Amino acid sequence: MNSTTSSGLTHVRIICRTRSISQHLPIVDKPMKWWVVRMDEESCVKARVDLWWTRTRNGEREEERGGGREGERERGRKMEMELGWAQRWKHLNRLLSRKGPLAGEGFEADTEKNHPRRDILLQERILVIGAGGLGCELLKDLTLVGFRNIDVIDMDTIDLSNLNRQFLFRPADVGKPKATAAAAFINRRVTGANVVPHYKKIQDFDEEFYKQFKIVVCGLDSLVARRWMNSMLINMVKKLPDGEWDVSSIIPLIDGGTEGLKGHVRVIIPRITSCFECMLDSFPPQTTFPMCTIANTPRLPEHCIAWALQIKWEEDNPFGASPDGDNPEHIAWILQKATERATEFGINGVNYKLTKGVVKNIIPAIASTNALVAAACANEALKVLTDISGVLDDYMMYNGGQGAYLFSFSYFAKDDCNVCGSEYSALSVSPEDTLQDFLEFLSTDGRFQFSKPSIRTSNKSLYMMKPEALRKKLEGNLSKKLPELIDSNTELYVVDPSLVAPARLLVTFKD
Repeated sequence: MNSTTSSGLTHVRIICRTRSISQHLPIVDKPMKWWVVRMDEESCVKARVDLWWTRTRNGEREEERGGGREGERERGRKMEMELGWAQRWKHLNRLLSRKGPLAGEGFEADTEKNHPRRDILLQERILVIGAGGLGCELLKDLTLVGFRNIDVIDMDTIDLSNLNRQFLFRPADVGKPKATAAAAFINRRVTGANVVPHYKKIQDFDEEFYKQFKIVVCGLDSLVARRWMNSMLINMVKKLPDGEWDVSSIIPLIDGGTEGLKGHVRVIIPRITSCFECMLDSFPPQTTFPMCTIANTPRLPEHCIAWALQIKWEEDNPFGASPDGDNPEHIAWILQKATERATEFGINGVNYKLTKGVVKNIIPAIASTNALVAAACANEALKVLTDISGVLDDYMMYNGGQGAYLFSFSYFAKDDCNVCGSEYSALSVSPEDTLQDFLEFLSTDGRFQFSKPSIRTSNKSLYMMKPEALRKKLEGNLSKKLPELIDSNTELYVVDPSLVAPARLLVTFKD
């Protein structure tokens, strides 16, 4: 919509890339490369200033050019300081400065002089785990919703194939740590953001590190890593002398997951709601194989490939790097070792195609699913910390295969949960089962899905994956029947990489 002022200046109404503004801007002869944030009658504040524009005054044309790209970031910081929180986060202030019907009981609205909710967003630290497809969306959403101090953990590096959906990365970033590149991009793009990267595994940090954060948001594609993080936060909750849980030691966990056109969001309040392990049987068992079978008694070609990938690669470290399913040299090496293993045990069927399938085991990621799930996670994080509304109770699933289907429901905590339960998991097994049969059951049963289980009683070890000397010493127990090793109604403790503390089992023999 055009209009002309009394000064003869021609204006046009525009829409900013980040929000609509009903201000006026002189008509531009060439495409604009900057964003208008605030416009007075004769001047404007610019976030980017590389443009040509034309004014008409008394029939004469005047051309003005901005100062180019140099110093844009500094001008952006000054601009935000000039506009202040009220303008930059106007949309968020509408939620924080008034109490709606869905706000929590402890919600206290922000005022001009007192703004406790805003202070939470500006001061508290939150942790994002994963900087891949879902993690990039999470970092973007969380910073744009107002969170300022964010740590991000990711152990992976950027591959060329990531660039089509992991939008915080550029071709020049290929080979760099994802956490480092993602943090640098957000800090550069979002004024005031303080994202700290950690190029490590989550298992490299202890309880003291995780105590720093008010909330943990997971964007992981590994079930083992998500279970470990859930177990860590559960075990960090302390009990008071009166037997009640210490609320100050509770760190909420928001878990987002995607698989093709499907996704989910979970809000877990440790020791208050059900935990991730309580719903483990809703996940189909992953395509993994018991480590004891891989190491000692392979029966399938997949066992030989998994042995070459998980055991032989770690022993030989042939290329000085983690195995890459897109690297033909890596696949060829794994195929060679798997073929040698298969020949030793008289197993047929190991080939290049099967080897690559076992190594990659990937379901394609869909960018739109990542965006939807990340937005829901950021929304829950905002609700959990500011109390502007009740949080999700406690699971939301999304299916975009045929339309857009959303459904939410509550999971009940299990008394015999391996992580948060107060009781042992009771199992009734056949006295004819060997220890190896039992370990394979723990690896494939939906309630457990252990990847590398080690097992012991209160006074002796039955089978241990590490150290290697102890594994070889105890591998003779694998062929023994369970009654030769334990009595009925025996308490067993299972250690697995997916758990921080051992799982407790009560094993009885069937009649």
